[in-house]
Amino acid sequence: MSRESFTVVGGGPVGTLLAILLARRGYEVGLYEGRPDSRRTSLYEGRSINIALSDRGWTSLEKIGIGDDARERAIPMTHRAVHGVGGDVAALPYGREGDAIWSVSRSGINEHLLDVADAEPNIAMQFGHRLIDVDFETATTTFWVNNTGKVVVGADYAFGADGAHSKVRRLAHDLPRFSYSQTCMPQSYIELNIPANADGTHKLETNALHIWPRKDFMLIALPNADGTFTCTLFLNYSGDPSFESLQERPDVEAFFEANFPDAMDCLEEPVDAFLAKTPSPLFLVRVFPWSFNRKVGLIGDAAHAIVPFYGQGMNCGFEDCAELDALIAAHDHDWDRIFPAYENARKPNGDAIAELSRRNFVEMSELSGDRLFRLRKMIEAKFSRRHPDLWTPLYSMVTFSPDVPYSEALRVGDEQNRVMEKIMAMPGIEEDWDDEKLMERLFSLASETLGDRQ
Repeated sequence: MSRESFTVVGGGPVGTLLAILLARRGYEVGLYEGRPDSRRTSLYEGRSINIALSDRGWTSLEKIGIGDDARERAIPMTHRAVHGVGGDVAALPYGREGDAIWSVSRSGINEHLLDVADAEPNIAMQFGHRLIDVDFETATTTFWVNNTGKVVVGADYAFGADGAHSKVRRLAHDLPRFSYSQTCMPQSYIELNIPANADGTHKLETNALHIWPRKDFMLIALPNADGTFTCTLFLNYSGDPSFESLQERPDVEAFFEANFPDAMDCLEEPVDAFLAKTPSPLFLVRVFPWSFNRKVGLIGDAAHAIVPFYGQGMNCGFEDCAELDALIAAHDHDWDRIFPAYENARKPNGDAIAELSRRNFVEMSELSGDRLFRLRKMIEAKFSRRHPDLWTPLYSMVTFSPDVPYSEALRVGDEQNRVMEKIMAMPGIEEDWDDEKLMERLFSLASETLGDRQ
């Protein structure tokens, strides 16, 4: 039986996954994307920062049966490889043995999902359709189609899955009681590249996310299947040093040589790339409501754009889709109930991962290079192995525990932080960190603070 119809605005990974899930629930779906089909043009015009897929994302992809196929195209990263200024490299495991986050090409996962959508009889995909208007009372959408003019599309419902710069969300600004905030980070970013060796192998350790933490800025590198690394430089837009202050070649050369000397042997023309590229801003978006008149909704970055420092942007968007799909079943396709249930369930989690991602810049760019921070992580890991029911580290809750909501991970993580501050303040912690008495003290504090609440 064919059900009602949906328009999904945005053919990126989140929009395409949403379209597939809706189609498999029996809805007729029109999927509209403003860009050309990258599978036909060999040009991917979206942001190319690699996706770090973790358990939340995999759980969502497995709902449509492509988890195993997607893993074959991904590279597991079991730890951070932290590069010091002097060339030393320290390994910080992401979790327990076997835990990993996966480096995935954004364009690759998008095109994989588009191939799946192509095979769905209930999905009609249209590229080169740029949204220009939404009627929030009727879910009617208007698109500008290159060389042909306007096209008006009718549907029972619509979703804006059109990313951090969502046109659907911008059009909603004129609606009554719509709350919106955008917060820019001091940092902006550019992408750099590490080419493969002549034999196609990686120049750096393959199964690691490489970080060069330098407090106010950092360089990261994620491996690709072709032997290359996608690198991202996060640097303040203004100040010293910054994208604004580094305008002359000698200054840029000195900046790279002073801060990333070991990376200079690997990076492909980093100075030329730095001078040629325009830095992109990093910002967080919070809005409410996420749905309008029980007819139009927002999903993914359109509802909760975050910064990439926890690697959860795509994972959170995929989780939005999976939870919406579960609500369709729970409320028996009653969208008068589904829309409010969806936004009330996901809004606190969108806010929580936004806060966690903002904080994690400090952990990645500053703390990951700090000796005491690494020691703290070792203590937490040891204690968690002994008492897994009492203590799951925050990173593991966010990354490897899809059954733990982001909002709950944030709450528990803050309580854990208060416990660990007391532990790290103990005299002689660097010498006695492996002592049994410290484990007993941590157990006492954790039991008192967390108890059954985790």
